[in-house]
Amino acid sequence: MPFGGKLSGKNRWVKLAELVPWEAFETSYAEQFSESQGAPAKSFRLALGALIIKERLGTTDAETVEQIRENPYLQYFLGFHEYSDQAPFEASMLSHFRQRLSLELVNQVNARLVEDALAAERATPAVENGEMAAESRDLQTPVEASSDAEPSSSTESEDEDEPPMPPNQGQLIIDASVTPADIHYPTDLHLLNVARASSERILDYLHNAIAQPGMRKPRTYRQQARRAYLKVAKQRRATRQQIRKAIGQQLRYLRRNLGHIRRLVEAGAPLSVLSRFWYRRLLVIQEVYRQQGHLYQHRQRSIEHRIVSLAQPHVRPIVRGKAGTPVEFGAKISISCVLGYCSLDRLDWEAYHEAADLPHQVEQYKARHGYYPESVHADQIYRTRTNRAWCKERGIRLSGPPLGRPKAGAKAEVDRQAQADAKICNAVEGKFGQGKRRFSLGRVMAKVARSAETAIAITFLVMNLERCLQAMTLFFVLILATVVGLKGPRNSARSDWQPLGSLKAA
Repeated sequence: MPFGGKLSGKNRWVKLAELVPWEAFETSYAEQFSESQGAPAKSFRLALGALIIKERLGTTDAETVEQIRENPYLQYFLGFHEYSDQAPFEASMLSHFRQRLSLELVNQVNARLVEDALAAERATPAVENGEMAAESRDLQTPVEASSDAEPSSSTESEDEDEPPMPPNQGQLIIDASVTPADIHYPTDLHLLNVARASSERILDYLHNAIAQPGMRKPRTYRQQARRAYLKVAKQRRATRQQIRKAIGQQLRYLRRNLGHIRRLVEAGAPLSVLSRFWYRRLLVIQEVYRQQGHLYQHRQRSIEHRIVSLAQPHVRPIVRGKAGTPVEFGAKISISCVLGYCSLDRLDWEAYHEAADLPHQVEQYKARHGYYPESVHADQIYRTRTNRAWCKERGIRLSGPPLGRPKAGAKAEVDRQAQADAKICNAVEGKFGQGKRRFSLGRVMAKVARSAETAIAITFLVMNLERCLQAMTLFFVLILATVVGLKGPRNSARSDWQPLGSLKAA
C-alpha cells in the first residue's frame, strides 16, 4: 500500500473498513448536495467513518481530528489512499456530518450491516458442539427452514402463486430506554431565571437598534430579580411556599421584559438585529412563559410538550419509575435485539407507551428475515391483552407467564419457562449497559435534535460493528480449535510460526 510501508490486515480498523457498506449509500448521500454550487462535499465514507471513529474512541470533535491525522489506520478506514500529516477537515465539520447523516440513513446502513453479518454467519460452516452450530440453525433462510419442515400433502396444488409461509424461527428481544441529554437538571425556578436573563439580553439588542439621544432604556430590575432568585436557590431546603413565591416573582419580571420587547418592536425595532440564536431563544422564552404561567395559575405540575431547557427545547421529561432516576430528560428509544445485533426501531422526544411498538417491531423482524420469530421476549409492560392476542394469531410465543391461574401441576413448568425468558431478556439490558457505559448513550452531548438523533443511531451502528468483530474472532477460534482437535496434540504446534514484528501486510 502507498503509505511508505505496509499495513497489517489483522488491524481492527482494516477489518472494520471491510464490514461497512460504504458504496451502497454514497449515491443517496450525495443527492443532498448541488453539483454546481458550493465547494466539493466530503464523501459519505469520510463523514460516516469520522463519526464512527469518534464514537468508538470516545473522543471530542477536536481530538477525533487529531487521532485521524496521526494514525494511518484511521486514514485507511476513511478511504485515504496514502498517509497525510495534514488534518483531513476542521473539527467543526463533525457537526455538519451529524446533520447531513439523517437518522433514517444511519438506520439503513445499520440494517444493511446486520443483514450482511447474519448472512455471513449463516454461510459459515457449523462447528460441532459449538455455539456457531446453534446460531446457524437459528439463522436459516426461509427456503432452508421450509425444506426441514414436513413435506406438504399431495392434495395441495403446486401451481399456487404464493409460497407457503415458512415456520416461525429465532428469538426477538425488545425493550425501551431513555438516552439522557446533557442539560442542567431542570427546575421551574431555574428555568424562569434563565429565561428572564435571556430576555434582558434580547431587550438590550432591540433597544440599541433604535436608541436615540435622550431615549431611556426600559427598566428591567435585573439586579433585584437576580437577588430574589438567589435568595431561594441557595437555600438548602426551601419550602414549597418559598419556591412558589419565587416562581411568581420571576414570572412577573419575565412578563415585564416581554412587554418591553413587544413595545420596542411596535416602536420600530427590527427583529432582524437578533441573530438566529437569539430569535429562536425569544420564541422559546415566550412558550416557557406560557407554560409556567399556566402551571402557576392552576397549581398544576404537568403540561403537554413541557420545555425543560432553553438551550435544547426539544428535550422532554420521560417518567421511567426507576428508584434512582424516576424521571429522565432525553430521547426515548425502542430497540430490538437478534443474536446480539441491535436495531433502533423508534426514537421520539415525547413520552410514549412502548407496548404499542411490539407489532411494528415484529413486522420489521419478518421484513428482515422473511419469517416471524418463534418467541418474543419483553418486559411486563409489553404483555398487554392486545399484544398477547396479536402474537397468538401468528403463532408467536410472548415471554412471561400466561394470564390466569396456572393449571394443576403446571406451576413448576411455568416458573421454569419464565425464569428462562428472563435470562434471555438480559441480553438487551446488556446492550443498554454497553451503550451507556462504554459509549455515549449515557449522556448525549449533541445539542441540536437532528444531531442528537444521528449520534444515538451511530452508537448502535458501532455496537453492531463490535459484535461483528467479536463474531469473526469467535469463528476463527472455533475453527482453530476444531483443526487442532482433528490433528491431535502432536501436530498442534506450527513449524512456520513467526514473531509479531515479522508479519507482512495482507
